[in-house]
Amino acid sequence: MPRAETITSAANPLIKDVRRAIGRGGLTTDGCCVAETFHLLEEALRSDCEVKAVLVAASVEAAAEACVRGRNGIKIVVLPDELFASVSGTEAAQGVMALVKPPEWNLPDLFRGSPLVVVLDGLQDPGNAGAILRAAEAFGATGAIFVKGTVSPFNPKTVRASAGSLFRVPFLHGMDAAVVRAALEQNRVNAFAAVPARPGEEARSLAEVDLSGPVALIIGNEARGVGAELRAAALAITIPTVVVESLNASVAAGILLYEARRQRALPL
Repeated sequence: MPRAETITSAANPLIKDVRRAIGRGGLTTDGCCVAETFHLLEEALRSDCEVKAVLVAASVEAAAEACVRGRNGIKIVVLPDELFASVSGTEAAQGVMALVKPPEWNLPDLFRGSPLVVVLDGLQDPGNAGAILRAAEAFGATGAIFVKGTVSPFNPKTVRASAGSLFRVPFLHGMDAAVVRAALEQNRVNAFAAVPARPGEEARSLAEVDLSGPVALIIGNEARGVGAELRAAALAITIPTVVVESLNASVAAGILLYEARRQRALPL
């Protein structure tokens, strides 16, 4: 294993680059996402993603080195605990953040076989987005699409909430709604838009729809719902509830994905 590098200055170019990526919820200048926690480091390694570097607080240097032992080409960068805490995007930092090169995907990756694609249309909460990616992997989705205007999949909070699924579930991001609609139609995918179970709402109950074929499940903005472009191309469906009118976006997505998996008779 190469000898660890030590950085003590907040003005170091790498530290400034990582701080900018965390602040804007995106990638570093060389295209890496910031994955904090030992769990995400382990998930990135398990997923065979390229880990360009691991920034560690001095107090946990030995533990971080143990995680990457035997892996070639991973640079360990040690920071004083105080400097690490000032860069970290979490309140209870574990002292480790990996710079991970995320996989690159294309449309055929998402629409392979009998597609089950989850479409995030305008979601703003990174925790919701990451949890939906986690549910997508858990229930056998073939991919996910982050429509333009949705929170970045590379937001550190999205990465953490995905618990490693971001490194494995094929996804695309920044696509215009009209382009997404065309892709769904071209691939002959039946689109379903999740809407609240409100009286008078023109929507089918989840219990009444067939999700066993090629399917796209569209989850809209937390406040405004699915946008007009994709709503016009989809059948509106609701999840029957008691008293409560609507569900958290990630909870709703998990229920829809589970039902699609159940109907497809995939082993649980």
